[in-house]
Amino acid sequence: MLQAAGVGAGDEVIVPAYGNAEVAEAVVRAGAAPVFADIDPDTYCIDPSHVVDCVTERTAAVVAVHRFGHKADVARLQEVGQKHGLLVLEQGETEKPFREVAQRQAHAAYLSGRLNGVRTPAGGAGHSYQQYVVRVPGNGRPDRDAFARVLRGKGVDCSVPVKTPVHRMPAFRRDVVLPETERAADETLALPVDAHMSRRQLQRLVTTCNALGGLLQPAF
Repeated sequence: MLQAAGVGAGDEVIVPAYGNAEVAEAVVRAGAAPVFADIDPDTYCIDPSHVVDCVTERTAAVVAVHRFGHKADVARLQEVGQKHGLLVLEQGETEKPFREVAQRQAHAAYLSGRLNGVRTPAGGAGHSYQQYVVRVPGNGRPDRDAFARVLRGKGVDCSVPVKTPVHRMPAFRRDVVLPETERAADETLALPVDAHMSRRQLQRLVTTCNALGGLLQPAF
C-alpha cells in the first residue's frame, strides 16, 4: 500500500512502536523511514495526539494498527491526515466468525467481572477480544514475568503479547521517549479467552489468578 501510494525515499511514515516489526519493515522496504509514535494505554493502538507531535515536513503517511481486537481511532487519525496532508493506512486483524467473536466477548465479560489483582481490558462495544490482555501491577516486567511463571506452572496458557517494542529492537533502535509503549511492554499479559473454553476452565483461570492477588498491589 505504501509503494502504491507513492511513498518512498526521503519520506517518513509514522507507525506504532508497540507490536511486531512487520509494519516498520514494510516502511523500510518502500524506501521510507519509520517514525515511532506512542500508544493509547487503553486500546494499545497508536495515539493520534502523539502522531501530531511526530509530524515533520517529511511525513507522508501514518499507519493505524488495530490491536488485540481494539480498533484504532481512525477517525481522529484521518482528521490529522487531512490537516497535515498525510495518507492514513490501516493494518487490520484477521476477522473471526461472528459466533466465535460473541463467545470470546462473553468469556471476556465473565473474566473482567471476576478477576482481582490485575487491570482488566478497557473493553468497549467494538472489542472483539482477539486477545484478552491484562496489566499486572507492581514493579513492571519483573512482577509480570513472575506472575506469568506461576500461572504457567499451574497450567494456565498465558503469554507476553509484546516482549520488545520495535524502537528497542536492534534494527530499528531509536532514542525516543514512548512511556505508554514501554509501560505496556513491561506490564501486559495475554490470558486465554478462546471460544472453546468451558465455564469450568474460566472459573479455574479466575481462581488461579486471584490466588496471586495478595502478592500484588491492588488493581488500578
